[in-house]
Amino acid sequence: MLVRDAMTTVVLTIGPTHTLRQAAALMSARRVGAAVVHDPDAGGIGILTERDILNSVGLGQDPDTERAHAHTTTDVVFATPSWTLEEAARAMAHGGFRHLIVLDDDEPAGIVSVRDIIRCWVPARRQVPA
Repeated sequence: MLVRDAMTTVVLTIGPTHTLRQAAALMSARRVGAAVVHDPDAGGIGILTERDILNSVGLGQDPDTERAHAHTTTDVVFATPSWTLEEAARAMAHGGFRHLIVLDDDEPAGIVSVRDIIRCWVPARRQVPA
C-alpha cells in the first residue's frame, strides 16, 4: 500500500504569525494533529504539531503570544505519494516523529500520520452481533 492510499488530503495550512492558541483551535476544529506552516520568508514549508504546542505550554509560554514560526520544525522529512507505507513508517521511526508532509510537484498534497498507517495496516474491527 502507498502513502497516497493512506494520507489525509485536506491539509491545514497556517502562517508563521498565527499564535499557538489560534493554531491549536484550528487543529482541534479539523481534528488533526499537525499543521503545515507556510513561511515564504523563512524558506518555505514547515510543520507545527500538537507536541510542539504541548511543549510550549509545558514550558509556561503563553499560547496567546507565542507564534507558530518559533515552534515550527523546518528541517522536515517529506514523503511522496508513491512511497510505500513501510518507507513512511521507517522514516517516522528513524526521525522520532508522527507526521509526514506529502509533497507532489513540490506542493503539499497531504499529510500521513502514524494513525493513518495503522488504520491501513490493521483491518477494521468487525461488529460482533450481541
